[in-house]
Amino acid sequence: MRPTHSGGKPILQPGNGASGNRRSPGRPRSEQSRNAILRSTLKLLQQAGFHDLTIEAIAADANVGKATVYRWWPSKGALAVDAFAATTENRLHFPDTGSVYQDLSLQMNQFLALLHTRRGRIVAALLGAGQSEPDVLEAFRERFLRPRRQEAYKTLRRGIERGELPRNLDLDLVLDILYGAIYMRYLIRHDELSESYVKQVCQMVLGGAAGNSNGVQRTRERKAPLRPSAAALR
Repeated sequence: MRPTHSGGKPILQPGNGASGNRRSPGRPRSEQSRNAILRSTLKLLQQAGFHDLTIEAIAADANVGKATVYRWWPSKGALAVDAFAATTENRLHFPDTGSVYQDLSLQMNQFLALLHTRRGRIVAALLGAGQSEPDVLEAFRERFLRPRRQEAYKTLRRGIERGELPRNLDLDLVLDILYGAIYMRYLIRHDELSESYVKQVCQMVLGGAAGNSNGVQRTRERKAPLRPSAAALR
């Protein structure tokens, strides 16, 4: 990050022209350090879990200073969530197949497959830690859930425009029921969490929503941060 005056204007670095066209020589190295921190965090999370994870250990493994870590992340929770989210960036997008049922069931099964890997254990660790450390749960909601939630809204809207779902559909309620069913079985482990289960959930929830257009009230999409009480198990 460039140093600035108190007024917010960049200080020209030695050898840089006033036009600012030349790239700062520190940027490539900074990006390498950032990626190394994310890799080290993910590795240590899988080895030791969240509670035993420390910024000191991450910095040492990534061969950077603690100040470098805190330059990008305000807390261990935010860093752990970003490290996890970075590995799922290209795996959990919603497709556009022309069918809202196909779009949601495919994405839910991708999420299911992720939960069955070693990285899936990180989800349980973060949610568990979040019960006593609210900043961890807030980071999980804002840094991992919210981007996918926005994609899910678009998927449901496409279904509404195609006439597959009613226009007065409560988008948040449908998503809470669909994904809440996954989190329930994943965390409680009282029954099998499988593709067959996802299929049944999708059929029941989306089929019910499509066939009960008069009984579903639509609410405004949340613009403010999700409240823990309403979103802790999303």
